[in-house]
Amino acid sequence: MAEIVNLGRARKAKARRERESEADANRRRFGRTKAEKIADRDAETRADQSLAGKQLDGKRLEPEKD
Repeated sequence: MAEIVNLGRARKAKARRERESEADANRRRFGRTKAEKIADRDAETRADQSLAGKQLDGKRLEPEKD
C-alpha cells in the first residue's frame, strides 16, 4: 500500500524548499561586500582592455638604436 500523505504539509514543505532555494540564490547574488564588487568590476575592465591591447601599449619597449 502507498504511504498516506497530508497534502497541506506537503504543499507547505514544497513552498518552504522553494523559498529557501530563492533565498540561497539571493545570498549568492547580493551578499557580496563592496570590495568584492569593485574587485570584480576592475577585473572585468582589465579583461576588456587586454582584449583591445590597450593594457600592453604602455608597456612596449622601444627597440634599441644602434
